[in-house]
Amino acid sequence: MGTLSVWHWLIVLVVAVLLFGGSGKISNIMGDVAKGIKSFKKGMKDDEDIADGADGGKTIDNVASTKAETSTEQSKAS
Repeated sequence: MGTLSVWHWLIVLVVAVLLFGGSGKISNIMGDVAKGIKSFKKGMKDDEDIADGADGGKTIDNVASTKAETSTEQSKAS
């Protein structure tokens, strides 16, 4: 009772073939789901890269201080 019989494995095999190997709408849907998952993972990785400072390290404070330094230097030159 704890093991699966041949009929159980046959049903599992048929379902797997229908979902992943068939040449119908179901296999196309499963392929689209796989593409969606890959796209989602790529988007999450891109978000992590941006959050980790992979965008050059510029922050709002850094940009603001750079603008302030530039305006101070321009006023000294005048």
